[in-house]
Amino acid sequence: MLVIIAQKQDQSARWLAERWNRFGAELLSPNDLSLQGWCHCVGLASEETAVINKRTVPVREITGVLTRLPHVPEHELMHIIPADRAYAAAEMTAFLLSWLSGLNCPLLNRPTTTCLSGCGWRSEQWVYLATLLGIPIIPVRRRARRVEEVSGNTSMDPFDTVTVVGERCIGTGDEKQAAYALRLAAAAGVDLLAVHFRTVGGEPQLLSADLWPEIASPQVADAMLEYFQRNRACKTVH
Repeated sequence: MLVIIAQKQDQSARWLAERWNRFGAELLSPNDLSLQGWCHCVGLASEETAVINKRTVPVREITGVLTRLPHVPEHELMHIIPADRAYAAAEMTAFLLSWLSGLNCPLLNRPTTTCLSGCGWRSEQWVYLATLLGIPIIPVRRRARRVEEVSGNTSMDPFDTVTVVGERCIGTGDEKQAAYALRLAAAAGVDLLAVHFRTVGGEPQLLSADLWPEIASPQVADAMLEYFQRNRACKTVH
């Protein structure tokens, strides 16, 4: 079973679940966390159960997890009284962090203490990491809660997005963009990443990066499926 953790209204996640239907893909929404049937035993994953799309399943049947949530949002918990939603959302986020951290199957991405889907960084942090790695960047600055380039606000200018899935790059034929994107993802410890470039003087320069690539793409969907299958096979061998 492939599990996609996402909000109920995440249309890209629904599209992906349908595409992966023959592999037993299911959506896990925050509402599932309120249902009876969960059993989380730290260090005993083989005995655990989870509630996926309102159905209780043994955790050992899960072969891969794609997490589309940085945390559990309060607005997803309309079945909980308003006064308790913030607390419940925080508790659910903490529970998911523990549960995901204990899974032995491939994850995109593994959770951290700041984000359920990897390193929850701002644009400036990605740009800073790029400079440490020797990747050319377009400098950014904060002004009026917006990220702008030092040369001015050119957010409407065209840019290229490279999607990293494991060791693959989708969306570019530029070798430098691919090499930079893979280097950035490896340094950040993530296997799923959207990296945005702008070409200046014929050379790619990093604009920003984020953990939320467009997954409603056949190429990206197939690359993620291949990632789960390949890494599951590696775990089985070892």
